[in-house]
Formats: sequence, C-alpha cells, structure tokens
Amino acid sequence: MSDAPQSVEIVLLSRIRDGDETALAEFYDRFGRLVYSVTYHVLQNDTLAEEVTQDTFLKIWTRAHQWDATRGKITTWLLTIARYTAIDRLRTEQRRDGKGQVDLEEVVNVLGETASIDDPFWADEQLVRDILNDLPTDQRQVLELAYFRDMSHTEMAQALGLPLGTVKGRVRAGLAKLRNLWLQRTEING
Repeated sequence: MSDAPQSVEIVLLSRIRDGDETALAEFYDRFGRLVYSVTYHVLQNDTLAEEVTQDTFLKIWTRAHQWDATRGKITTWLLTIARYTAIDRLRTEQRRDGKGQVDLEEVVNVLGETASIDDPFWADEQLVRDILNDLPTDQRQVLELAYFRDMSHTEMAQALGLPLGTVKGRVRAGLAKLRNLWLQRTEING
C-alpha cells in the first residue's frame, strides 16, 4: 500500500485544524460511509446511525488537533471516535427506553459492506472480516458484543444466559484465536 492515501488524509486533517470547512466536507465525503457503517453496526437504527455519523464529524471538526501520527492511522482514530460516540448514544437510548439488554439477533456481521475494492483500507477490512468469520460462532458472538456493544463480561453473561466463567473463557479463547489468525494471515500477505 502506498503512502499517498495517508498523505491526503493528513492534508485534509491539517486543513480542518485550520478551520477549513471545505476540508471537513471532503473528509466526510471520503469517510462518511465507513463511519456510518460502524455506527449502524453499534446502533442498528438508520436514523440514530446518521445522527451519530454527523456527531462524529462534528467531533473531528473540534478535535482535529488531538490526532497523533505516532499513535496510528487517521482512519483508526476516526473509527474509534465513531464507535465510542455510537456506544454513548446506545447507552442514552437504552436508558431512555429502559432497556439494558441487547437482542442478540441485532448483532450483525462485524464490518458489513463498508468499503469498495478501490478503498485503500478494503484489504485490511476484508482480512478482519475473514478472520472473524473463521472464529467459532460462540467466540465471535462474545467479541462482537464486547466491541460493538461495549458490554462487560457480566453483561454478556446475562444477555446470553451463560455462566460468567464461560463468557470469560470464550472471550479469552476468541482473542487468542483472533491474534493467531491475524499473525498467520499478515505473515502470508506481508
């Protein structure tokens, strides 16, 4: 992968830091669909996902100075903001609705159809999706709940109707398997 896409992102973020609204619009055009996909996976609601996507880009506008190149890619930073913004909104909605549990039928494939093959991050996304699909269903399920719903071990045990030790074991096993599969695939593709 070339450094060109990252350079464009850095230039855009620099322009956003300087208050360039056009740069924010370009940044949104470049990443809006990806951010929406992440927020939708957390919220499972079109309207809320659209609102949280807008909130995410508003945070980028006000926090562009917080990105640190030494800590990772701009997209990683952006998607982390999107995920936490969506989780905060989910918690707000659950309090408002009086719901504290997650309907497991609502948890969908981890990354969905978020990127085109022309997107520079498509290969990494495909790799993550493939690796997650290779996990046993019970391990993938707890990792999705932990990541997309920000559920604790106890919350997962309650939602799944499983003993706490079983949930912890599935999380440990899933993370270990995920790590091993990632290392295997990146060595092969690297």
